[in-house]
Amino acid sequence: MTLPPFLHYEILGNALSQYLLAGLILLVGATLRRLLSRLLSKVLFRFTKRYTAGVTEEEMRELLIQPLSVLFLLLTVYAAFSVLRYPLPPNAVVGQEPWPKVALLRLFLLGFIATVTWVVLRLVDFALLVVQRRNELRATPSIQRLDNQFLPFAKDLLKVLILIIGLLVVLGEVFGVNVTALIGGLGIGGLAVAFAAKESLENLIASFTIFLDQPFGVGDLVKAGEVNGTVEKIGFRSTRLRTAEKSYLTVPNKSMIDKPLDNLSLRTSRRVGFTLIFDQKTTSAQLHAIITGALEAMQAHPLVTQEVQMKFNALTTVGKEVTVQYFVDTTSYDEYLDVKEDINYRLVEMVEQHGGAFATAPDAAAAVAARP
Repeated sequence: MTLPPFLHYEILGNALSQYLLAGLILLVGATLRRLLSRLLSKVLFRFTKRYTAGVTEEEMRELLIQPLSVLFLLLTVYAAFSVLRYPLPPNAVVGQEPWPKVALLRLFLLGFIATVTWVVLRLVDFALLVVQRRNELRATPSIQRLDNQFLPFAKDLLKVLILIIGLLVVLGEVFGVNVTALIGGLGIGGLAVAFAAKESLENLIASFTIFLDQPFGVGDLVKAGEVNGTVEKIGFRSTRLRTAEKSYLTVPNKSMIDKPLDNLSLRTSRRVGFTLIFDQKTTSAQLHAIITGALEAMQAHPLVTQEVQMKFNALTTVGKEVTVQYFVDTTSYDEYLDVKEDINYRLVEMVEQHGGAFATAPDAAAAVAARP
C-alpha cells in the first residue's frame, strides 16, 4: 500500500507520515493509559491477593492508578518521539548526537526515574497498609498499639531512603555525576554535614529512644514541659499532638525526651483536691456532721477510690478551713469532670442539709492569700 504523495513531504527532516504516526501513538497512549493502569494494578493484586488480607483491590488501585498512569504516559511520549529523526547541524562532529534528542532523552529519563520512584513509594504505602490491616485482624491490643507507633515511623524512614536512592540515580543517569566518587567525597565532608544537620540527627536519635523506651505511644495523653496533648503520630523527626484546644502541635522528638515527661494516660486514677472555707457561724456540730456525711457520700460513689480525705485543717480569723482530697478511678477526662461535678453537688447538698454556710468571697480570698 503506497502512501499519498503529500505524506512524504518533509518538515525539519521528518516526513509528514512520521509526524502523523507520532501523533497517533500519543493519542492511543493517552486514551489507553488509565485502562492499562487499572489492568496492571488488577494483575498485581491478583498475584499478591493471598498476602493482602484486609486490603481491598479498590484501595490498591487508588494508590497505584495515578503513578502508573503517568508512567504509561511517559512511555507513550518516548515511543512517539522515537519514530522521529533528529538531523545534525552541518558543522556537527561525527558521532555527536543531536542536541534536541539528547535534551528530550534526559527529560524522559528524569521523568521516568521520578515516576518509578513515585510508584515504589506507593508500593511502600500499600505494603505497610497490608501489615497494619493484618495486625488489626490478628494482633493483641498491646501489639496493635506498638504497630500504630512503629509503622508510620518505618514508612517515613523507608520513603526517605527511597528518595535518596532516586536522587542518586537521577544524578548518575541524567546529569552524568560519578555517584561512587560523590559518596566517597561525603566521607571528607561528613563532619561538616553532621554539624549542619546536628538538630535533625538529634531528633532522629530521639525517635529511636522513644521506640526503644516507649515512654508514650499513639493515643496517649502526655505533658512535656509546657506542652501537653494527645499523641497522634510519632515520626522520625517530630511528634504530632492534638491539644485540648483541638490544635495540631508539632514537637521535635528531642524536646519530648529532654524534659520530664508525664504520661497522663498511664495514671491509675485522677486526683481531686481543694479547700472549703466555712464562716464562723458554722458550729462544730454542724461541721462534724457535714464532714461525716460528705465522706460517706464520696466513698459511696462507684468511681471514687477509698483514698478519700476530708479534714478540718485550719481555724483562722476568717473562717474554718476543710481540705478535701479524693481520687477518681478513670483515665477519661470527660468522665473525670462528670464525677467532680457529681461530688460537688453532693457536698453542697450536705452543707445545706446541716445548715452550714461558706465564707463570703472577700473573706475566702483573704484566707487563701494569708496561707504560707
